[in-house]
Amino acid sequence: MALTAYQTQFKRRMKRAIRLRAKADQKARRYTKLLSDAIGAAEDAAMQMNALNLLYNVDVSTYTLLTQALHANSGQEVLEDHLAQSTPGEEEVIFNQVPDGNGGQPLPNDPLFGEVVAGTPIVPPIQMARMPADETAT
Repeated sequence: MALTAYQTQFKRRMKRAIRLRAKADQKARRYTKLLSDAIGAAEDAAMQMNALNLLYNVDVSTYTLLTQALHANSGQEVLEDHLAQSTPGEEEVIFNQVPDGNGGQPLPNDPLFGEVVAGTPIVPPIQMARMPADETAT
């Protein structure tokens, strides 16, 4: 059975949304790994700073404000746990037959789905500045 324009539009929009979701997941994984590595490097640097502080009897900050906040609030272990608990493409998508809504006719294009909206834009008319009644009578 052939799909209606409405059902075809749904499939096209859903495939695009799934692709965008996968790209976002891929970026999140990459950046989470990079952030986790950066926190690990900050911890290594902090250990060296602590050793230097003890050896030379100085008191130099072991973390920058940013790395301290990242270390205290999320930590490398938390990020690694999030990555380990989730795998790419973990949510399988099964295309169910979409009911033939809207009488089989496609819905209007929507920029949210990356579609070009055709038509002329509605431009509100320019409002003329009104002058008080006593100034217009001159």
